[in-house]
Amino acid sequence: MTARPLLLLDVDGPLNPYAARLPRPRGYTTTRLHPATWLARQTPGSRSHRRGLRVRLNPAHGAQLTALPYELAWATTWMHEANEMIAPVVGLPADLPVIEWPELFARDPDGLYWKTRPLLKWAAGRPFAWVDDMITARDTAYVAAHHDAPALLLRIHPRRGLRASDFATLTRWAASH
Repeated sequence: MTARPLLLLDVDGPLNPYAARLPRPRGYTTTRLHPATWLARQTPGSRSHRRGLRVRLNPAHGAQLTALPYELAWATTWMHEANEMIAPVVGLPADLPVIEWPELFARDPDGLYWKTRPLLKWAAGRPFAWVDDMITARDTAYVAAHHDAPALLLRIHPRRGLRASDFATLTRWAASH
C-alpha cells in the first residue's frame, strides 16, 4: 500500500479568508489571536499589538480536511502556533507536522514564492497538494520541473477561503493519484 499524498495547508487565505468583504462570512467565527510572527511586525504597545490579529475560521473545515485522503501538514508562517491556535478552532488534531521555514519572507532569486523551494525540500519527493493564496504560475511551473512526484498547487482566493469546489478538486486529485 502506498502512502497517502500530503496536503500542505496555509492558514491565511485558505483557512482565514483575511480579505473577505464581510466581517463574518457565513459559517466562520471571528477571533483575535497573537501569533509571534505577526506580533514581531507590530509596534509594541500599539492598538493592533494589544488587540491581536483578527482571524476568521470555519469550525467545519477540520472535519472536511480530515475526511480527505491526505496526510495533513502545516505550510504556514504560523508554524507550530497553527497547532496551538488554529487547530482547536477548526477541529484539526493539535499535533500536525509543521514545515519550519529556514527564513520567513525570503526573496527568491528567480521570483518564486518564498515558500516554494523549502516546501519541495520538505515534501522529499512525495506526492502533495498545496493550498495557499500566494501560489503563482511560476511556482506551478517550478514544481512541475523540479518535483518528480505528482503535485497539485491550488491557489485559494483570500477573500473566499476554502470552498466546496476546492474540497472537490482535492478529492478528485487524490483519487487520480
